Amino acid sequence: MADMKLPELGENIEGGDILRVMVKPGDQIKKDQPILELETDKATVEVPSSADGVVKEIKVKAGEKVKVGQTILVYEEGQKAEGKGQTEAPAPKAVPEPKRKAEVVEMTRPKAAPAPPPAIAVPATAVAIDPSAIAAAPSARRLARELAVNIAEIHGSGPGGRISMDDVTAHARRLLSGASGGARSAVAAAPLPDFSHWGPVERKPMSGVRRTTAHRLTQAWSQVPHVFQMDRADITQVELLRKKLSKKAEGEGRAPITITAFLMKVLAAAIKKFPQANSSVDLQNEEIVYKQYVHIGVAVDTDRGLLVPVIRDIDKKDLFQIAEDIAQAAEKARNRKLSLDDMQGASITISNLGSLGGGAFTPIVNWPEVAILGVSRARMEPVFVDGEFVPRFMMPLTLSYDHRVIDGADGVRMLRWIVEAVEQPALIWLDA
Repeated sequence: MADMKLPELGENIEGGDILRVMVKPGDQIKKDQPILELETDKATVEVPSSADGVVKEIKVKAGEKVKVGQTILVYEEGQKAEGKGQTEAPAPKAVPEPKRKAEVVEMTRPKAAPAPPPAIAVPATAVAIDPSAIAAAPSARRLARELAVNIAEIHGSGPGGRISMDDVTAHARRLLSGASGGARSAVAAAPLPDFSHWGPVERKPMSGVRRTTAHRLTQAWSQVPHVFQMDRADITQVELLRKKLSKKAEGEGRAPITITAFLMKVLAAAIKKFPQANSSVDLQNEEIVYKQYVHIGVAVDTDRGLLVPVIRDIDKKDLFQIAEDIAQAAEKARNRKLSLDDMQGASITISNLGSLGGGAFTPIVNWPEVAILGVSRARMEPVFVDGEFVPRFMMPLTLSYDHRVIDGADGVRMLRWIVEAVEQPALIWLDA
């Protein structure tokens, strides 16, 4: 008998939620055959078998959380499945390991804060220990730097004493519980009251997507000094053009042209004219990273929560291709087919809530990006033009941006440029 453990799934991925167990006791399994469907931070992956054999016992079930190194099943090596008439199923193609990229962490955890919290004291005796020799996930190391705790002082609860993010957080809470400074205790989550005191309650665990969203937005709000700039665009003419081009696209069997496709094309040109909006702030090295590519994230509402696939090289594509890419990305998001690589590396993000109604809103910057464009529902309104009121189709826009790299005046100029480009459809095909 041998234990099969959850393998490494990629850098900074410590585990996930089991969506489906794909084998049962008595099944013959082959190496690289998918045995689990697992939801990590924002991607669904199939976990392959690490050996040939027969499943004897399943140690996990759908809905449970598992960590790297945890036993998922017990199997008999090399044994044939019992029973007459059973034939071996051909081994499915090997499932490649997700690409390991440091940017995955950057989507969930910010880099080191500019000023370590002085309330957390680091014992001098721990400085002599080489941090690189300590077993810890890269995400745990980064969190330890953010909280200014010495990772050598942390006891790991994982296999072989491996330190997880939960271990770092627990260690920081212990230090903070005896520290003074009041406001610094905000590093740890504030405890909730006992709501059951006032009536019945129900607790449900967060899904992987919801956990990641909660952590990322908390980090983004604390990391980025937000400014919200609002304006309205007259899309009367561009809407007529959109409908005309959509009929052409649909006649050719292609995805219809959406207002999001138009706005992506405009946004691609805007961040070339205002390159500070296509950057990231590196306070650790006191640098601004200017990106030479134009990739735009698009927020997609799914039954699992908000996902942000990235459409690449927008500046090199026409409206028809952009519309196709958006449709394909949205379908992959809703069908749980997005990979980790599909959701990283964006220059800027666009969030269009127009189809849901409501008025203007203030989206949170998708750190480490420095800006996001929020789009609300367009409405026909009376607008005073040349001495009289005329009906115009007006769309509210909000540009949220990081005030550390985008000044208020530049934020206004950029949003006005976007508005004017939308109001003059011919400018959509310009690159600057």
